[in-house]
Amino acid sequence: MKKSSRIFSLTTTIILVTSCSLKYDESVNAEDKVPEFVFEETKMTRYENLKASLEVQAATLEQYKNSNETYGKDISFISYDKEGKTETEGSCGIIFADTGKKVYELYDDISLYNTPEKMRFSANILKWDGRTEQLTSGRGDMVKIEKDDTIMRGSGFSASAVSKKFSFRGNITGTIETTDDKDADNGEASSEVENAE
Repeated sequence: MKKSSRIFSLTTTIILVTSCSLKYDESVNAEDKVPEFVFEETKMTRYENLKASLEVQAATLEQYKNSNETYGKDISFISYDKEGKTETEGSCGIIFADTGKKVYELYDDISLYNTPEKMRFSANILKWDGRTEQLTSGRGDMVKIEKDDTIMRGSGFSASAVSKKFSFRGNITGTIETTDDKDADNGEASSEVENAE
C-alpha cells in the first residue's frame, strides 16, 4: 500500500492571537470563541507526495483550539492535479473549512475556474463536500456558469466531480452564442434559454 505524505508550508507576515473573530456562531466555551492562531497576509502551500497540491493566500486566517476548523477572509487559491497542472483557481470573500469533515463553505463574491472543463462559476454561497465530491449552492442561491459561448444562471445548483455533471433545481436563464456558416460574414447569432418551474 502506497503511503501519501503531506507537508504544509506557511508564509505569513504577522501572527496574532487577539480580538475580533471571523467565527460568527454562538459558542458556550470561551476557548472556542477566540481563535488560537490568527495569520495576517499569509500564503499556505499543501504538499502531497512532495508535490504542491494546494496554494492558499488570505488576508486573514483563523484556527481554533481542539478543532479542525479554519476561517479565512479575502481568499484566493489554486489546486493542482497529480501531474502538477492547475486544476481549479478561485477566490472568495470568506471561507469556512472543516478539514476533519472535508467540508468547505465559500461566501461573498465567489469566482471559480476549472481548467480541465474550461468552466467558470460565480456565486455568493457555495459548499464543497470533499467526501462526496459535490459542489452545491443553497436552494434559492443564484450561480452563474460560463463555458465556451454559453452563459447560464440558475438556483439550486449541484455539481459532481465524479460524474462531471451539474444541475439546477430552480429557475434557469441563459445565453448561447452561435455562428452559422451562412451568418459567419454577418457576425454571431444569439439564443436565450429560459426555464421556469
